[in-house]
Amino acid sequence: MLEKTTRINYLFDFYQALLTPKQRNYMEMYYLEDYSLGEISEVSNVSRQAVYDNIKRTEAMLESYEEKLHLYSKFKNRVVLIKELETMVPKEFTELLHKLHQLKDID
Repeated sequence: MLEKTTRINYLFDFYQALLTPKQRNYMEMYYLEDYSLGEISEVSNVSRQAVYDNIKRTEAMLESYEEKLHLYSKFKNRVVLIKELETMVPKEFTELLHKLHQLKDID
């Protein structure tokens, strides 16, 4: 379950601009703020089932975006490469590598 949550959080981070405000709001409350479905339904004044359905559809959308754009998989590959580079380069370059690691929009 933790792996799924971590993956969804990354996908949300990469693709949230492609979601509607309501989808972003539900995903933020559920995954980032750890609200329960019941709490989200109370705050949003909709049924618990409506919240559940929206979150499941949004998760599927995020997975679909990843299948097409591969931003998360490219990010994971960069992390692996940066870790390898850190073992190969002199210590003075380590800070630069950490800065590179923070950039998400490099292809």
